[in-house]
Amino acid sequence: MNVSSLSVRARAAILVVAVLLCGTVGAVYVLRSRPEPAGVARAAAPSAAPVPRETALVSGELLMVGAGPSPESGTVLALPERGDGPARSTGLRCKRFYAAAGTGLCLRVTTGLTTRSEAIVVDGHLREVRRVALSGIPSRARVSASGRMAAWTFFVAGDSYLSVGFSTRAGILDIRTGKLVKSLEDFTLEKDGRVYSAPDLNYWGVTFAADDNRFYATVSTEGRTYLVQGDFAGRRMRVLGENAECPSLSPDGTRVVYKKRSGSATDPWRLYMLDLRTDHETELAEPANVDDQAAWLDDGTVMYSRLRADSSDVWAVPADGSGRPRLLARDAYSPAAS
Repeated sequence: MNVSSLSVRARAAILVVAVLLCGTVGAVYVLRSRPEPAGVARAAAPSAAPVPRETALVSGELLMVGAGPSPESGTVLALPERGDGPARSTGLRCKRFYAAAGTGLCLRVTTGLTTRSEAIVVDGHLREVRRVALSGIPSRARVSASGRMAAWTFFVAGDSYLSVGFSTRAGILDIRTGKLVKSLEDFTLEKDGRVYSAPDLNYWGVTFAADDNRFYATVSTEGRTYLVQGDFAGRRMRVLGENAECPSLSPDGTRVVYKKRSGSATDPWRLYMLDLRTDHETELAEPANVDDQAAWLDDGTVMYSRLRADSSDVWAVPADGSGRPRLLARDAYSPAAS
């Protein structure tokens, strides 16, 4: 139709629509172009476009859960490698999330007529593979490097590792065989060369070795925390050392990073690295309190979330004690390198 043949009223209507569209585009451009510090991703950008489900878990991307006041808070976000670009939303809502080798683990609490807690395993297209009904508040999630093993921790009493009456339950699922261990308390624990049992045992923060059988975790008893090494097939664990929480095993399997109690009431935890070959421990160059299970960005760098007043951010620091922390993403937590 020739525009000149339109009535004056019709042409006026078209003009109004065009102005509105231009204003919308301009607003989106302002949101996207707001300056940020170099190299820092806006993880929960309100204008983030959804990631197509067929490419939701892309090798090399960083995955994390949005935080803070953004509409994407509580949604799994995908960032370019090393976080140097805007985030995209996968649409998957989780309290905790982790992914590796095309397998994702989403910890979630749903409310309705009843409140349900569950661990949901998804594939690379975010399709559900397995759902495990649990109880409590999601705390930690981990997937082995091969994507075969999944582990989770839930608070079943209290909601903080500083709470006097806190209680946790950690479980492991072999996705390939379907073998499920709902609580590591069912395994045998060895301490000081003898089988140890106590009514106050709590486990949390599982991390897997490359063989998908050996794992590391935290156990607490009698007011102390210990690093344990576990044998999934043998259903056994043994204590390796004291004052280590939420371990994370390096990609080469030679080092473990964990949070260690500092003795401060206001900033209780610092990050440390333990070399499993030499038993040498190194404090990392993160001076702030870190209440998180770190994840490895690469073989020489770990990333973790740090709380602030109304949100949390994801930071990274060298794993050898050198350098200084750098901000990876604002308004995010629960990072994973897919």
